[in-house]
Amino acid sequence: MAKKKVLLMGKAHSGKTSMRSIIFANYLARDTTRLAPTLDVEHSHVRFLGDLVLNLWDCGGQDAFYESYFERDRETIFRSVELLIYVFDIESDDPEKDFDHFCGVLEAIEENSPDARIFVLIHKMDLVAEEDREAILEDRKGLIEDTCHSCGVESFQCFGTSIWDETLYRAWSEIVTNLIPNIGILETHLNNFCRVCDADEVVLFERATFLVISHAQATDPVEDSTNGGEQRKIDSVPDGSLKPHVKRTPHFDAHRFEKISNIVKQFKLSCGKAQSQFQGMEVKNSRFSAFIDAFTANTYIMVIVSNPNVHSAATVLNIQNARAHFERFIPRI
Repeated sequence: MAKKKVLLMGKAHSGKTSMRSIIFANYLARDTTRLAPTLDVEHSHVRFLGDLVLNLWDCGGQDAFYESYFERDRETIFRSVELLIYVFDIESDDPEKDFDHFCGVLEAIEENSPDARIFVLIHKMDLVAEEDREAILEDRKGLIEDTCHSCGVESFQCFGTSIWDETLYRAWSEIVTNLIPNIGILETHLNNFCRVCDADEVVLFERATFLVISHAQATDPVEDSTNGGEQRKIDSVPDGSLKPHVKRTPHFDAHRFEKISNIVKQFKLSCGKAQSQFQGMEVKNSRFSAFIDAFTANTYIMVIVSNPNVHSAATVLNIQNARAHFERFIPRI
């Protein structure tokens, strides 16, 4: 069983404990208002994908605690860190002090855990007017990049987040994926499964958190030169002839997976409150069919199919038959 130390740091009231509670403790966003501020360091062990345990250190953000982190407890806090997640409050009333603390944390990480991966979350973006979000986010990212470079940190990732939309799931999906060894092997198997199912997309979710672990996408359809150059996928039929079907449904939303994570997790929680257990669902319209089903012991899978020649029963059977194959290596990755 692999244990990974994760530091969650940032100013007091920046939203660290709220996001942790939503992702790992099944809180609804509206329920986080009853959470008390973190005092000193709160430890929790979160099981992820069965055999991976996140040793999560949620560090209180009051000034007095930072003095302790940087001096008396410096080695205890910052050694053996696999991931640092630093949270900025976009509406902080003292951003200069926030960046001073951030710089101190970076220096301590470089000293004690130089190989730690660093993620920065610019949180509470919902409080910024929608028309100003992109500009303000890019400005804050620039300041963070300058601070990182001044502290000798070249590699980091930055996300704008809010507990009220899918951005929180997008950021945390990216974070936890970095903790999964041999993720490339999983992606290869998922791509093969996507091809076998003739699916447009296949997405793998972690069972408890519903964070996106991996996804596969079909290659571009083959161009049918007999149809004026229009793109159509060519399928063979039993008599050996070829027949085109309409091209795959285009993807207009880059954040569709994270939105689905958020929606389905809320639905799962609603099922639990009704003393029912969520197993899966099938959604169909004129353009595609979507199948969400429990997959391995630690995952759910979503399969999107737009080819009208692929019957629902075939997709369901493919999911059932793939379970044992994926079960062999997902717990050990």
